[in-house]
Amino acid sequence: MSRPTLVMHREQVYRVPITQGLELYGVLNAGGVPTRLVYFPDENHWNIKPQNLPVWYGEAHDWLARWLAE
Repeated sequence: MSRPTLVMHREQVYRVPITQGLELYGVLNAGGVPTRLVYFPDENHWNIKPQNLPVWYGEAHDWLARWLAE
């Protein structure tokens, strides 16, 4: 059984290049796993820009609400 996966990635996380996040998303999505990719091109390990915080928390909340309700 596949588990829905939310991939949230930031461009400036140098220990985990964006290519790895995209690869994870692509492999899971191609395998039929419900997957969503959220990409922050202007953030590093922590979301610190005020305009990105509501997006991050909103995406996480919506994802959990959708999949934990089932």
